[in-house]
Amino acid sequence: MPRYVITLVGEDRSGLVSAVADAVSAHGGNWEGSQLAERAGVFAGVIEISVPEESAAVLLDALLALDETLTVTALSGADASAANRAASSLVISLIANDRPGIVRDVSAVLAAHGLSIDDLSTEVRDAAMAGGRIFEASVLAHAAAGTDLSRVKEDLEKLAAELQVEIAIG
Repeated sequence: MPRYVITLVGEDRSGLVSAVADAVSAHGGNWEGSQLAERAGVFAGVIEISVPEESAAVLLDALLALDETLTVTALSGADASAANRAASSLVISLIANDRPGIVRDVSAVLAAHGLSIDDLSTEVRDAAMAGGRIFEASVLAHAAAGTDLSRVKEDLEKLAAELQVEIAIG
């Protein structure tokens, strides 16, 4: 069955994920993976599904009909390239005092070393004991064979003296 990546963005409401799952199932689809989140009343999600080719357009119409505030986009999924399959997986954890531009700076370092971000989760929270705000990020990325991971860590640590970086290679 062909794979599709569905993106959904709209006003958050109770039962929205259930309605999407019902539509996928009703059209013979299989929910293979997803990242879903609510931020400030807005629901956003990326869902990878497989669905029979003859059902794909009808499923997209069904998803669009779920909610007038929902924007739905579908793209045909591609298999991972041979280069990505041979790449090293990295889990990068970052903690720093919050400041503008951290995501921009971190993503620029990763791009400069040829790393591709597969998943990025960030959060800013109050630092109860120290005052101020703390930025935390978890990055799942992959690097091509031969990437000098010590240089990646070194360059990330250069961003700011208070930035703590941990890299685990999987």
